[in-house]
Amino acid sequence: MTQYDSALVWLRRDLRAHDHAALYTALKTSRRVFCGFVFDTEILDKLPARNDRRVEFIWRSIVELRQVLEGLGGGLIVRHGRACDEIPRLAAQLKVEAVFANHDYEPAMVARDRHVERMLRESGTAFLTCKDQVIFEKDEVLTRSGRPFAVFTPYKKTWLGKLEPFFLRPYPVEKYRQRLAWPPAATLPTLAELGFEKTNLLELGLPPGMSGARKLFGEFKARMALYHERRDFPALAGTSRLSVHLRFGTISVRELARAAYIEAGRGAQAWLNELIWRDFYFMILHHYPQVVTQAFRPEYGALQFPNDKKLFAAWCGARTGYPLIDAAMRQINQTGYMHNRLRMVAASFLVKDLHIDWRWGERYFARHLNDFDLAANNGGWQWAASTGCDAQPYFRIFNPVTQSQKFDPRGEFIRKYVPELAGCDDKFIHAPWLMTLEQQKKAGVTIGKDYPAPIVDHAAARRRALAIYRGAKKG
Repeated sequence: MTQYDSALVWLRRDLRAHDHAALYTALKTSRRVFCGFVFDTEILDKLPARNDRRVEFIWRSIVELRQVLEGLGGGLIVRHGRACDEIPRLAAQLKVEAVFANHDYEPAMVARDRHVERMLRESGTAFLTCKDQVIFEKDEVLTRSGRPFAVFTPYKKTWLGKLEPFFLRPYPVEKYRQRLAWPPAATLPTLAELGFEKTNLLELGLPPGMSGARKLFGEFKARMALYHERRDFPALAGTSRLSVHLRFGTISVRELARAAYIEAGRGAQAWLNELIWRDFYFMILHHYPQVVTQAFRPEYGALQFPNDKKLFAAWCGARTGYPLIDAAMRQINQTGYMHNRLRMVAASFLVKDLHIDWRWGERYFARHLNDFDLAANNGGWQWAASTGCDAQPYFRIFNPVTQSQKFDPRGEFIRKYVPELAGCDDKFIHAPWLMTLEQQKKAGVTIGKDYPAPIVDHAAARRRALAIYRGAKKG
């Protein structure tokens, strides 16, 4: 392994100072190591809102990471600009021989890294990347014929068959902490200087940074054994809420998978299954980057959706008249989070009840989800729309009422986010339009006035959706 006098670790979606592949490798192979992060204007300038919780989450995580690195004897250099320019410039200023980073799999980020690599190599600086945000990547899990999997279950079986403790071992950054270099004096830009505002992030109970990830993980481990029983019920504390921390790397996926692997109960196995789905979608994005804009299954590439803008606006604004759908949309609009079961139900409703192109919904989630991850978001939407790999069959269409009755039986989640229905009996809260006028009066809500009537009839919408998909298959 080549040894370097000095190196720079370019932090991106790996905002931690422990169990970090690129940082460990740089420390192991270099006499001194600087750490840098860029608030990339090519990403930030495209965000439609200045009160984006994700930017505040990153900023607060960077504040903590900088303090932790200083405590280890190093520091963090923070820049604001185009990463394509800032990283080569910083490498030249520091006179480093190599720049280390962890792999990114999104097509735009892959192109960015290739550009940075070319610029660095022109100046004689090496650019080295490591696997860090998944357990298995790219070509590490393939079929017997050497092809990428397109179905999850055999992928999962092969993934589990390949798994050994070696792949879950942490990278011991602390072992080489004395090689962390104290960076040149530099200030950390404020949120305002970045062009953004503070949000309700902290009020939502979403603690940022490594300490926030540690807190949430500690709480989840205490209830992991019940994950398989509670995960589908949005009113319960059943999920880990660690998705945003995985997205920005404030905790290591190896640590999470290791905990599930060691626990080995049904709850832990169900949670590990979700981490395997995450690897699966990263693998799909790597091998089939066209899924970013196209259907994975070409026969569904030209579905004839009416794309009624008024219906789409009602879905976005939580005015569909279906309580569980509206509660889910209010959750994402108010908090930037949506329960995983509800993501599937809301997506299915948009595509198969309202007949809106799945890409419209995918883009909406991309703008609003704190944990937005291109691979998982695209994979989830294509699964719900039946256009993706190993997706649900097109004729499987979630009934928003029965889903509500099954997963929010007492209407606790609905009452939290649709308080105008709080007075409804459990019998009617899933379909309040079935109440008589007298029952509506007793519940304190008038359907069509205080809460909308359903904007579509599910049975009729289902028939039309089946016709749209059958037409595409014939075409």
